[in-house]
Amino acid sequence: MERRNLITFRKGEFVMDPVKGVAGPAASECIKIKENRGAEHGCMFYDGTAKACTIYDQRPLQCRALMCWDTRNILKVLASPKLKRQDLVDDNVLLGLMAEHEKRCSYKVLHDCVVSIGTKADKAVERIIDLLKFDYHLRPFVSEKLSLPLNEMDFFFGRPLMDTIRNYGLQVIREADGSFFLTKIEKNGVME
Repeated sequence: MERRNLITFRKGEFVMDPVKGVAGPAASECIKIKENRGAEHGCMFYDGTAKACTIYDQRPLQCRALMCWDTRNILKVLASPKLKRQDLVDDNVLLGLMAEHEKRCSYKVLHDCVVSIGTKADKAVERIIDLLKFDYHLRPFVSEKLSLPLNEMDFFFGRPLMDTIRNYGLQVIREADGSFFLTKIEKNGVME
């Protein structure tokens, strides 16, 4: 499987628990196949027209174990130890950058900042914007300096924080001058 087709869900990131059917923080890191970005949000290897998997003979273990009529195998797979990015990367510079990113931009750090908005509003928002900027600028920097495709950065660093911050009811607006503005998500024209 090519890294451009994979995404890492990092520990603490809000994900859908396939067993419980609810969203919550991931207990551990998980590497998955990316989904389509279209309206269907299904597996990128599923051909809706043919109603078939395009990589069926080479599909990953999670797909081979998934049988809707009998969930015992998929439950075993979900309970087993998972590969981590560090198991698949052998470049020490890249591993160091991944470790620094995780230290600075972990979901625990992000969560703590979001929670502290109520008591330390300006300082918490400033810290969140620093996290978002670091995450945002690190990806193209690493891509350029290490000659890695930009479309592999979701594998190395997980989903961009600018995308996942929405799970906290927040969104980032990038201004024309390159600055970041953090705001609550509007629903039906009303701030939440």
